[in-house]
Amino acid sequence: MTVPVLRIARPTDRLEELAALYARALGFEELGRFVDHEGFDGILLGQRGAAYHLEFTTRRGYAAGGAPSDEHLLVFYEPEREAWKRACERMLSAGFRPVASCNPYWDVSGRSFEDPDGYRVVLQNAAWER
Repeated sequence: MTVPVLRIARPTDRLEELAALYARALGFEELGRFVDHEGFDGILLGQRGAAYHLEFTTRRGYAAGGAPSDEHLLVFYEPEREAWKRACERMLSAGFRPVASCNPYWDVSGRSFEDPDGYRVVLQNAAWER
């Protein structure tokens, strides 16, 4: 059975900077990139074999701007406390800014971080129950 792969794509005006920031913070590697694909440049990040990856794009001649709200979140669940602490430290050392969550739920067992575009990443110290 084939497992679907989730790609989360978003624009940025800081393509190289954002890709490097997310790679350092989340321990991702560059999975691919493209240049001038019908006016778009992009970088794909993730972990090989994972069922998800991130794609950052920039469109030549257009401004992407920042996050439309502080509720645009990427949420990663890390149930192991020490691994979660190390992940939070990586976010800080990579250059993400710690922020209080708009929704206080995320601050109970997690921490929120904001990138230079205003988009947020939540590291939740919990297991995802399916």
